[in-house]
Amino acid sequence: QVRLVESGGGAVRTGEFLTLSCQAQGNIGSINTMGWYREAPGKRRELVGNIDMKSGDTRVADPVKGRLTISRDNAKNTAFLRMNSLQPEDTAIYYCNSVLYDETTWGHYWGPGTQVSVSS
Repeated sequence: QVRLVESGGGAVRTGEFLTLSCQAQGNIGSINTMGWYREAPGKRRELVGNIDMKSGDTRVADPVKGRLTISRDNAKNTAFLRMNSLQPEDTAIYYCNSVLYDETTWGHYWGPGTQVSVSS
């Protein structure tokens, strides 16, 4: 059984930075991508960014472009996010997402989510 374990987040002030990490645990055959989506109150869940675990290529959403860095540690099946210059509109629940092979099939997996609150 596979699960995504998230850490980081919490309350930060405008202009500060945020770090999140996400580790895939369990019977993992191969990981394609790891990344984060976020869901703000009253809004749809949107992609923040993700990383191809083999190539290291990243995809970053326009609202956070220039502020976001995603990296990986393949040996630990872990991805890391750093977002700089946080703004109140970055307040949301951030969900880790991964497309991976669990030794039987490919699937999308989600973490439980972590709250990020940015105050001015």
